[in-house]
Amino acid sequence: MRLIRVFPRRTKATPEDPLAYVGQPDLFAKSDAVHISVTFTWDIPAAEQLAEQWRHVAPVTIGGPATGEAGGDFITGQYIKEGYVITSRGCPNHCWFCSVWKREGQTVRELPITSGYNVLDDNLLACSEPHIRAVFDMLSCQYHRAQFTGGLEAARLKSWHVDLLRRLRPKQVFFAYDTPDDIEPLRQAGTMLLDAGFTRASHTLRAYVLIGYRGDTFERAEIRLQQTLAAGFTPMAMLWRDSHGERREDWRKFQKQWARPAIIHHI
Repeated sequence: MRLIRVFPRRTKATPEDPLAYVGQPDLFAKSDAVHISVTFTWDIPAAEQLAEQWRHVAPVTIGGPATGEAGGDFITGQYIKEGYVITSRGCPNHCWFCSVWKREGQTVRELPITSGYNVLDDNLLACSEPHIRAVFDMLSCQYHRAQFTGGLEAARLKSWHVDLLRRLRPKQVFFAYDTPDDIEPLRQAGTMLLDAGFTRASHTLRAYVLIGYRGDTFERAEIRLQQTLAAGFTPMAMLWRDSHGERREDWRKFQKQWARPAIIHHI
């Protein structure tokens, strides 16, 4: 079956093959079915408009994380581009700002492992030891250095995880500082990883830091970002958006200052 996948916006993870479209159809679009994949809730209106434009090409289905639809087995290159990989879905945590546990469930589902170098799992360290070791074995065979941009949970980091990471020598490993109780596990993870040979100067150790949510201030956000640096991680400020994607301009400018290592380490 010839399947066209359509995306409301282009991101770093958007597929780039000829059957992946961003936006409306062109004169050459031919397909048996059209799947519109929506990652962000604020893109749902745009996806609905695209469905009207694409229904003249083939039957259209709207899906993706923004719809609350749970994911199935991961198919390489279908809805995210080659090199990105998901080996498990679900997360046992119950974070107020996250929809994963609502969409995918709080019981982690381990999927068949496919090849890739950039791991996007919801919570890889919540998986079983055999699965985690198998993922690292797969990553060690890739041409590109591994990246964990989906993030690893600092509170679950163990010495054998650190040993696997040390041997793998990844390009980037992201953790997270989203709520106040994240800072102590992040500090402990930083100590373990720095003791294992990772360095601050390499900027390999990264951490997403949630900012700009209701009640947050620039002063409080900067304290968290500085705490992240002190723990050994280069922060990546993640600006909170509501379901409409709205964000304040002053917060957007603040976030930009804390989103790129080259800027952060010259502050």
